[in-house]
Amino acid sequence: MNHDSYSDAYLRELLSGVRTIAVVGISPRPIRPSHSVAAYLKGVGYRIIPINPGHAGGRILGEPVFARLADVPEPIDMVDIFRRTEALAGVVAEAIALKPRPRVVWMQLGLRDDAAAARAETAGIAVVMDHCSKIEHGRLIGLPRG
Repeated sequence: MNHDSYSDAYLRELLSGVRTIAVVGISPRPIRPSHSVAAYLKGVGYRIIPINPGHAGGRILGEPVFARLADVPEPIDMVDIFRRTEALAGVVAEAIALKPRPRVVWMQLGLRDDAAAARAETAGIAVVMDHCSKIEHGRLIGLPRG
């Protein structure tokens, strides 16, 4: 996969094919991008699972917070990462270790780790890097009507 650009069809297919999104590095602070992106995704119908070890056992956006991906007691379709670049390889390794594995690993704007992406893809997980799931969803799918 060429991670320098993604087709609209690829991004739309990924976003349309997932229901449960683990947001790794979510902040409880509404001014943080991780919080506003998760709030948007929840608002358009995705199930959000907050992952933040510093807030595990609490709630963010009304959802229970888990310390790590392995603690989540249900399948995860997409792992949306809001962590520093040096943490990406570890988060991707956690995602690969899940049973069942998520369908997608999404690294937010400014985040890219080609080696971690290659490992995820070898494990059968689709990857998006340096893109915002909220921006792409809004651009390609938009808000539900009703």
